[in-house]
Amino acid sequence: MTNSMHLPGKGVFLGRASVPGIAYPLMVTVRDGSVVNITASTTPTSRDICEMDNPAAYVRSAEGRAIGSLDQIAANSFEATRDPRKPFLLSPVDLQAVKASGVTFVVSLLERVIEEQARGAPEKADAIRADIASLIGDDLSKLKPGSPEAMACKQKLIERGVWSQYLEVGIGPDAEIFSKCQPMASVGFGADVGLHPISTWNNPEPEIAVIASSKGHIVGATLGNDVNLRDVEGRSALLLGKAKDNNASAALGPFIRLFEEDFTLAAVKRAKVNLTVEGEDGFSLEGSSSMAEISRSPEELVAAAMGPHHQYPDGMALYLGTMFVPSKDRGEKGKGFTHRAGDIVTISTDEIGTLTNRVRLSTECAPWTYGASHLMRDLAKANLI
Repeated sequence: MTNSMHLPGKGVFLGRASVPGIAYPLMVTVRDGSVVNITASTTPTSRDICEMDNPAAYVRSAEGRAIGSLDQIAANSFEATRDPRKPFLLSPVDLQAVKASGVTFVVSLLERVIEEQARGAPEKADAIRADIASLIGDDLSKLKPGSPEAMACKQKLIERGVWSQYLEVGIGPDAEIFSKCQPMASVGFGADVGLHPISTWNNPEPEIAVIASSKGHIVGATLGNDVNLRDVEGRSALLLGKAKDNNASAALGPFIRLFEEDFTLAAVKRAKVNLTVEGEDGFSLEGSSSMAEISRSPEELVAAAMGPHHQYPDGMALYLGTMFVPSKDRGEKGKGFTHRAGDIVTISTDEIGTLTNRVRLSTECAPWTYGASHLMRDLAKANLI
């Protein structure tokens, strides 16, 4: 397991860290290879900094004190070998809502339809995939949701008896937005990520997540693993909450890279997201996806989630979706990929760095016990609010 985050050589990074002897999470940034505590009474939370008019300018100039080297703190952030007597990183968001976008790449749309048609049985997936590809082809990256071309494609699938609610959110006018976890429940770099023990067909979803203020302004981006139970969601889309929101099932990190002149939303739209999975059984998987192929822009997705129709006073972290759905067989031929305990999942982009997590059952991951009420009490005791 690597302890390198591969952060870009320049940029303004915002994160959270746990430090022994301090009850509340610290707000931190990275300067000259060190992790620096910038917690202040005016900005004691990630939410507060992201609500500022210019978060990057604030973080760049904020007074602070180093709590350790980035390499040492990164190494200690891996839960499997963590020393609780030393600092380690947390998810970079706290009070923000954690939402996710579904079926934002047309390629992953087909996989969602396949999941539903297979009724959670992975051995049926290859045959269904081939049937759908023979009907409409496999180059749908230019298909714009809601366009006449998209509606024609949808009609072909309906006529073939492959209608799905995923078609509505994938190529119809309305985006799918759902809650990935509660505020304070996401896990960070090095943490274990959880699978519900009932699942036997599941996978990582490597994504970029944007951070939006309560006004809908996108102020930065981070990496995310939208852990997914394919068999559970495939049985019924109404089980989406069970498939997506479990203990330690939402990973974000390593830091929020805040937007400034050298890093803007345009860079996110051009980014290539890489994924590797390394198993204790010697299995390995690699893949990548291009944000250029997203069917709905980040601005469109944020607007679908928040606006006059729905307010988020603490802002939000919004997973943008993935086009990468692993189908490489792991074990028996034709049954595709599924996680095994101990898998190491690494998600990376040149612009943001690397997010690495170990896979375990949700019931075996550290329970979520520190919520918004605990944070408020601890900040109050420290006279930070």
